[in-house]
Amino acid sequence: MIDQLSQPMREFIDSNWWTFTLTFAVQFALFVRWLYRRVRNDELMRAFIQDMATNHLPHIYELLDKMCDRQGIERSPPPPIRWLELADNDRRARFLRPR
Repeated sequence: MIDQLSQPMREFIDSNWWTFTLTFAVQFALFVRWLYRRVRNDELMRAFIQDMATNHLPHIYELLDKMCDRQGIERSPPPPIRWLELADNDRRARFLRPR
């Protein structure tokens, strides 16, 4: 009886399962690391673009206006900053909004 129960365990230990398990674990860890870096990079890029638009563009347009005034160039008013949310990250808020 004990031989019958220990036989599958010996096959498991002696087989190539350890190689498969280790390879799978390493590949999964690398995938999770890649996914985390990609998400983090997207967050940093979004924060950079938002900072550029809200803090720096108004100053750039102000300096361009001064240069145009100094050189006598007619200019159009600066465009308003509008945000387009292409990826709806806050889906919960969409369901909570009154209709």
